Amino acid sequence: MDLAYIPSPSTGVIDLGPIPLRGYAFCIIIGVFIAVWFGNKRWVARGGRPGTVADIAVWAVPFGLVGGRLYHVITDYQLYFSEGKDWVDAFKIWQGGLGIWGAVALGAVGAWIGCRRRGIPLPAWADALAPGLALAQACGRWGNWFNQELYGKPTDLPWALKISDGPNRVAGTYHPTFLYESLWCIGAALLVIWADRRFKLGHGRVFALYVAAYCAGRGWIEYMRVDEAHHILGLRLNVWTALIVFVLAVVYFVISAKVRPGREEIVEPGAAEEAAAAEEAKDTEAATDAEDTKGAEGDADKDRKADGGAERADDSDGRAAKTPEKSGAAEAAKNG
Repeated sequence: MDLAYIPSPSTGVIDLGPIPLRGYAFCIIIGVFIAVWFGNKRWVARGGRPGTVADIAVWAVPFGLVGGRLYHVITDYQLYFSEGKDWVDAFKIWQGGLGIWGAVALGAVGAWIGCRRRGIPLPAWADALAPGLALAQACGRWGNWFNQELYGKPTDLPWALKISDGPNRVAGTYHPTFLYESLWCIGAALLVIWADRRFKLGHGRVFALYVAAYCAGRGWIEYMRVDEAHHILGLRLNVWTALIVFVLAVVYFVISAKVRPGREEIVEPGAAEEAAAAEEAKDTEAATDAEDTKGAEGDADKDRKADGGAERADDSDGRAAKTPEKSGAAEAAKNG
């Protein structure tokens, strides 16, 4: 008897009238928002213009979605093109199936196009986006929970994932590999943020560190999964991919550190000048407001002094008017 486990949702779709809200798509959208929002904060902190990350994401996100789907369909072609399968299902992205390797590879192509149009270096933009991308993956993995897919081997651990009967799955409790990868991605994001602040990484090394950290976790998590996959020399294809990409990321990190040490001083031409001009304009406006306030206070002081002088003049006239009256009364009393 299982005393504790992680339940799976009864459905991954909520129908809002005629509009179906799919949990998988919702997780992907939230992940994209997090990546762009956090990437923009880091880009501005490095001296870039606000909004540049979002402008380039307009190119990177569609390319990434296409690349992720292509990688999945190509590496799991039997799910769509074998006997008894409908090839049209290859286009049903809402049913799950995005390969992170293809998403990053083709997404980088889209980002390169966007960066060229803006005249900024792709490595700098990738460095700003890296931790946000890891957080986006952490969020996106929960889409697998909604679809009850990509779980691990059977287990009776307290945090086991309970899976119900369905197409291509057997009811039981399994390792929640979606949760393992989500937590690993959060850890990778924190590692990248710390290393970037501690060592002032630049020229694509932040992104390379993120890739290496992700691959290190993806390797052992992928090894735990039980979904159908191609094997090479006894290892799943994605395990080999993780190993190869990990080595490439480490090699890039080491070579880049020797060839181009330090961090970029300018990530977006003209952004620093615009920020300085805006700051100068702000200071000038503040100084003008201060002078206006001081002038208004001076005018108020003058008005108060003028009012005080007028009051004193009125008092003097009153005293002068009373004095003759008193003198005349005294004189009349004396004569009487």
